[in-house]
Amino acid sequence: MSQSLLIISRQAPWSGPGAREALDIALAGGAFDLPVGMLFLDDGVLQLAVGQAPQAVQQKDLTANLQALPMFGVESLYACAQSLALRGLSETSLDVERLDSAALRALIDRYDQVITL
Repeated sequence: MSQSLLIISRQAPWSGPGAREALDIALAGGAFDLPVGMLFLDDGVLQLAVGQAPQAVQQKDLTANLQALPMFGVESLYACAQSLALRGLSETSLDVERLDSAALRALIDRYDQVITL
């Protein structure tokens, strides 16, 4: 039986390599049929902001990678409701389940392996 994997992405899209690495791990795990979930927490929720302009900061757009997650079998997508609210994000580019702090703890406990980037 495959070990389930939760990837927690805590970095803003262009603050360093963490956001892209989290997406790459999720896509690779999904490609190998691992049960993968992805949680956007803290500044990681900024990856979900609508209408980003990565060209303005001379970066590659992560939107295509985010939208590819379900095609690779990564359909369990979560976001911290408090992180979204603190950053003024009411609308997101992906359909994510918004979780409060109690639900976040339960989610993390449900997975066999957790990677935080």
